[in-house]
Amino acid sequence: MKEKVIAFPQLGDYAEPLKRFMHEITGLKVLNMPPITKKTIAIGSKYSPDSVCVPFKYILGNFIESIEQGANVLFHAGGGCRYRYYAEVQETILKDLGYDFEMIQVYQEDGLKPQEAFQNLKKLNPELTVKQVIKKGIYTFFYITYLDKLDHLIRSRIGFEVVENSFLSLKENFIKEANTTPTLHQLKKIYHKYKKQIKKLKIKKPKHCLKVGIIGELYTSMEPFSNYDLEKLLAKNHIEIKRFTNLSYLLWQKKLLLPYMKWKVRKYCRYTLGADGLDNVYRVLWLKKKKYDGIIHIKPSGCTPEIGAMPIIMRVAKKKKMPIIFLSFDEQTGIEGLNTRIEAFYDLLKIRKDEKKHESLFRN
Repeated sequence: MKEKVIAFPQLGDYAEPLKRFMHEITGLKVLNMPPITKKTIAIGSKYSPDSVCVPFKYILGNFIESIEQGANVLFHAGGGCRYRYYAEVQETILKDLGYDFEMIQVYQEDGLKPQEAFQNLKKLNPELTVKQVIKKGIYTFFYITYLDKLDHLIRSRIGFEVVENSFLSLKENFIKEANTTPTLHQLKKIYHKYKKQIKKLKIKKPKHCLKVGIIGELYTSMEPFSNYDLEKLLAKNHIEIKRFTNLSYLLWQKKLLLPYMKWKVRKYCRYTLGADGLDNVYRVLWLKKKKYDGIIHIKPSGCTPEIGAMPIIMRVAKKKKMPIIFLSFDEQTGIEGLNTRIEAFYDLLKIRKDEKKHESLFRN
């Protein structure tokens, strides 16, 4: 019998905790996912419907590269907007191309079904118990949570680092240790160790630095290649970054915050808008309250929920006098055009901030 090899779509650093989880509960080999490149999107675009949104093309290209490297069990998250239908459509496309594999969808159309998810995992490991899944799931939950917390800390500092790449090097070291740490207690100790080290790194951060919030579609926010490493570009311009969407938010924080967000944006939204549309309207209000200087809204071309939310976001931003720029990404997007738009936005924010500073000095 052919050895089973697991693969799942690449999604930034989250591949590491997910890879460990899948290996430990199935006992099977989990493929080192190939990094997303221009080749990935070219392959995915070739076999995707023209009108489908860009994350579909990235994921399909990622699956094809994984299968060609030996994967034969593909895990698909599902859930969300049209994302919930991706697994079935991509499975059909891949099988029409002649690939032999098994597709397992974690979230079904009506949400996560724990019993069904457990049975799918048990097919891969007949000796698997509920206790094992819970134990390894809790570890993975905290691994992801700690990773997101470190990222949050890094975003507020990385644009002002004295030694280039010092923050990202520490994060890479945290991931290496977390991948081999046997217990949750030790994982917690490692997190606090790296949290202290990150805070101790030397930075040259002005008191009134530019602060920008990133809002928009979840895949484009979390997969760096899909947004052309936007956060690194902002950091090079010495900007403090706030990005809301991460796995911690999607897995548990959103459910707790959604009723409050609905109440806060009730003047602008009567409905949830789908995916993170309503969330992004609320974030404009939050960023204004926290005195951020500007907002960058990012999405893949063809993202229906974000297209629906954009007129409302523009209206709120205009009312609150918050500068905002909308960036849409597809396989044709050029890095030069992106750099030009970001530089122009940066200049606008800097001029605006300088004018406010002069007005404040004049009043005093």
